[in-house]
Amino acid sequence: MSDSRDDEFTDFVVGHGAQLLRTACLVTGDRHRGEDLLQTALAKAYGSWSKVRRADHPQAYVRRLMINTHLSWARRLMNSEQVIETLPDRADGDLQAAHAETDEMRTALLTLSPRVRAAVVLRYFDDLSEAQTAEAMGCSRSTVNNHVTKGLAALRALLATDDRTPLSRRNP
Repeated sequence: MSDSRDDEFTDFVVGHGAQLLRTACLVTGDRHRGEDLLQTALAKAYGSWSKVRRADHPQAYVRRLMINTHLSWARRLMNSEQVIETLPDRADGDLQAAHAETDEMRTALLTLSPRVRAAVVLRYFDDLSEAQTAEAMGCSRSTVNNHVTKGLAALRALLATDDRTPLSRRNP
């Protein structure tokens, strides 16, 4: 029975680990803390794997574990965030321009509070619906909307300049 559980868990991590790591890095604002966050969430998920795998959406369950853990950590570490050095993602075309734009977005995301940042990342980087984001964050849809509205306004103010496309027309 344990071998079956290990195999299922391994398949889950292989299938969803990269996306979960990307989310963790964006939410924490740091590659190493993102890895720690994902590892912590996966350890919790493994400990209750029978419950996780019975969930309608195991990936959403683990994402919720990540968000809850991140928010718990953020309460203690509010002022110690750093810019992500590397982010697992795919890049096309001009790598230098893509890196500069990605770095600018990461830096801007770090100016947001942890809950607002989590809402923006889940909605626009993970492409979750309002309901899925609310479920992952353990709050109402209106709270998600408030966080996202506040976050996008702050990002627009930081990223929009006369010679660039405003964030509202960008694909975050």
